[in-house]
Amino acid sequence: MSESSPVPPLPPADLPATLGALRAAGHRHRTVKQELRDNLRARMRDGAPRFAGIVGYDDTVLPEVERALLAGHDMVLLGERGQGKTRLIRSLVTLLDEWTPVIAGSVLNEHPLHPVTPASRSLVAEAGDDLPVGWLHRSMRYGEKLATPDTSVGDLIGDVDPVRLAQGRTLGDPETIHFGLVPRTNRGIFAVNELPDLAERIQVALLNVLEERDIQVRGYQLRLPLDLLLVASANPEDYTNRGRIITPLKDRFGAEIRTHYPTDLELELDLIRQEADLVAEVPEHVLEVLARFARAVRESPAVDPRSGVSARFAIAAAETVAAAALRRACLLGADSDLPSAEAVARVGDAVSVTSTLRGKVEFESGEEGREIELLGHLLRTATAETFRARLAGLDLSGFTALVDEEQVVETGELVSAAELLRQVGTVPGLAKVLDRLGIGDAPSTGQAAAAVEFVLEGLHLGRRLGKDVTDTGRTRYGGRD
Repeated sequence: MSESSPVPPLPPADLPATLGALRAAGHRHRTVKQELRDNLRARMRDGAPRFAGIVGYDDTVLPEVERALLAGHDMVLLGERGQGKTRLIRSLVTLLDEWTPVIAGSVLNEHPLHPVTPASRSLVAEAGDDLPVGWLHRSMRYGEKLATPDTSVGDLIGDVDPVRLAQGRTLGDPETIHFGLVPRTNRGIFAVNELPDLAERIQVALLNVLEERDIQVRGYQLRLPLDLLLVASANPEDYTNRGRIITPLKDRFGAEIRTHYPTDLELELDLIRQEADLVAEVPEHVLEVLARFARAVRESPAVDPRSGVSARFAIAAAETVAAAALRRACLLGADSDLPSAEAVARVGDAVSVTSTLRGKVEFESGEEGREIELLGHLLRTATAETFRARLAGLDLSGFTALVDEEQVVETGELVSAAELLRQVGTVPGLAKVLDRLGIGDAPSTGQAAAAVEFVLEGLHLGRRLGKDVTDTGRTRYGGRD
């Protein structure tokens, strides 16, 4: 079962079931931060993976996270949207012990050797070694709250439960408290996403949690030594835009770590390959176009750099292009010799992303109405750069010869691979193109068509071929006027 599953697996039958058996097994109590430190050190010694699924941070962010964990520091991750902050925070759970003992029925997941509430201390004293022990899986030791303006102190810390008061308990009885998310994640990891969106008066409620490790609920005198790692995420611009992290709270975080987008093209590609759920084959050269496109959008002066361009932009672009290929295969499968199951994306399919993904990009004021035009220009630039990087130095005269004597080659979203290949026939130099693109000696019909269309588009962008898009969605490559 995966670590992120909300339903925990059943504990192994050989785990101690009572406090006496737990002591006899030599179990010792450790705080969450000691547990994280010990397990991180063990993985570092063994060379085992420490943060599964995190791409592009090996030499930058992850060493800082590891230093924070080894130091026992609570941390705040600062970075623009779509930089994997939440993914990184959730991956910390894998550094916890797979199973940890708890007092059976404890709301605060109290350790049998270290009870913190008066009721649990009394229970341990009365039951002694016969105290029933439960076991909590690490997937259930993680709590998370997206900071929203309507978040209350009661949500995070707790409040008086009127139902328990109605049952006859007195107002001073600690049993009348309904604990919030933070204390209920005791002996675990609690994350606050978009911390600056939390109202300042609510942030104040976290001060004691971070420093004194206790909580205060209304007028109750509670000294609960909470045991947890507190992690938060924030966009740096949120300090001045929607809100800010109050200074006393910032001071209590032991580590402030800056995240970033993939630093080079290969890391961007790795991220797309890992995260995109592709419904059709997308050749590597098409993925490279999309990765370059995402990076070009991110660096464009027309795009607001404060909001950033999420890594989800390139991932969604790859999924959209794959969907376009599947759509073509389904529509044309009955009318061509291309099996509908063989759907291969082509570079022309990327045009659709300029309209479907423009909502993911915040443009500078003054660029209103030009969004699709700007994205289209950046996509063409990315295609040309990929063409030069992949096929520079090849003799492509065989492709330019296809349109001599006023002939044209038609392609487009509703032109099958077989139809495209019938138009071009045997092209001198195609084998070398396929080799450069990593497609191999025995390409499928769809793969060969994807290579041909990529060359035609690259030659057009290099001003060696003309191009015309018809009203029916077909693209015609021909000689230059």
